[in-house]
Amino acid sequence: MEENHKPSVKLIGEDGNIFSILGRVSITLKEGGKEEQAKEVMERVMASSSYGKALQIIMEYVEVE
Repeated sequence: MEENHKPSVKLIGEDGNIFSILGRVSITLKEGGKEEQAKEVMERVMASSSYGKALQIIMEYVEVE
């Protein structure tokens, strides 16, 4: 897998709760061998000031379907 490749996570039609989304993103990153990114995205999202900002952060790490 390319180092800068962003894995895809399905969000459309799924639970929109930020914790649910973050869980799916974290699992996807870990399954792709990106444990450090999984930890980083969790920390950044938990410190974000809004739902919209949290989604922007998530989209830096994964492709959203």
